[in-house]
Amino acid sequence: MSNTEHLATMGLFDAKVPRYTSYPTAPQFTGNVNGGTHCDWIKAIPEGAEISLYVHIPFCRRLCWFCACRTQGTQTDAPVIAYLEVLKAELAHLAEILPAGVRLSRLHWGGGTPTLLSPVMIRDLARSIFAVAPLAGYGEFSVEIDPNEIDGFRIAALMAAGMTRASVGVQDFDPTIQAAIGRSQSYEVTRDAITLLRTAGVASLNADILYGLPHQTRARMTESVQRLLSLGPDRVALYGYAHVPWMAKRQQLIPTSALPTPEERLNLFETARRLFLWDGYAEIGIDHFAMKGDGLEIAQRTGRLRRNFQGYTDDAAEHLIGVGASAISRFPQGYTQNAAATAAHMAAIREGRFSTSRGHALSREDRLRAAMIEAVMCDFRIDMEKMKALGADPAWLRAEFKSVASRFPGVTLARDEGFEILPEGRPLTRMIAHGFDAYELARAGHSSAV
Repeated sequence: MSNTEHLATMGLFDAKVPRYTSYPTAPQFTGNVNGGTHCDWIKAIPEGAEISLYVHIPFCRRLCWFCACRTQGTQTDAPVIAYLEVLKAELAHLAEILPAGVRLSRLHWGGGTPTLLSPVMIRDLARSIFAVAPLAGYGEFSVEIDPNEIDGFRIAALMAAGMTRASVGVQDFDPTIQAAIGRSQSYEVTRDAITLLRTAGVASLNADILYGLPHQTRARMTESVQRLLSLGPDRVALYGYAHVPWMAKRQQLIPTSALPTPEERLNLFETARRLFLWDGYAEIGIDHFAMKGDGLEIAQRTGRLRRNFQGYTDDAAEHLIGVGASAISRFPQGYTQNAAATAAHMAAIREGRFSTSRGHALSREDRLRAAMIEAVMCDFRIDMEKMKALGADPAWLRAEFKSVASRFPGVTLARDEGFEILPEGRPLTRMIAHGFDAYELARAGHSSAV
């Protein structure tokens, strides 16, 4: 039996599991956590702490069919202007209750399409953000860039505001695939945007590319990756396209019959993976690649790699505050999420309150399992001593390790010093992490008590 066949017997091609950018995952959030909780957790941030701030811009000039993010289309600036006024009010409310001396270790503008903002809007939003807290001296300010929606004026405004990292969406360069996913973006448009960014002084550039798209073949994947490599990104996220038309209605426009089979998806991933490795990139976790010396590569090498809602990160901040519709915040005490609908979020802010609609307060077991799952996703191993330092009972840990290893024989190891995923088992990482998910265990009728 080949390794692929062995992995298939353990669910590689048919298991549907989360990406584990948080634990518990968002489906476990409930309405028991509200705006009062959100306020209390912000006020509990230590004075002088460094935090992360995520700013959500939910607007796009066009709605790509493959995207499952919370976005809305607009051809005019009127709704954007109204939203920004509310966003500034939300930031002002945050400033009122944020403890003194807080600085930003990371600032990220996501969406949607943050670069549909005009230069004036960019400068105005940046002023409002830095009135809340300044960027730490070594802090990073990253912005998601749509090459179709950027120019030199907006780049100049972002650079003047302090942007240090640009994240460019690519997805795929093949015109047939682009037509099937509603995303027209030529190589030349992408190249010109990256040239503008580099010329303006952007020191670090990320790119996103997808596998599992309709009409993708290994030859087309090879061509797109080689074109991307010619642009010299410092980091690449190689995400698998998730076809969920029952959740993201626009995906109903994508021809299901043209999607690759699960086996073909694996081949597409491996094709891209080999190309990145051959070009000198380090493999980071399950789906990222970084040049040697990049922050992610250093974090992985030194055991400081983390996982959050943007994927892998080297940000060590314990607090991440999300502002804007649907944004999620992470605190040591738990998670909070703003109202998903833009109208509901804006109404709450205009009433002088946060729009927190749901969340989750972490239990002791949640914290332990979150640490275990993050270790699996980042390092492919769980260190027994580190878990004991967090208060985990060694006997409970050994039982957990043995239980999960028994479900993934030949590709995992459970030993006294910890748990490990062998290299040949890494395509199963999300499924193995799923084995430590107490909520899934409970749904399946298994006990999960620490």
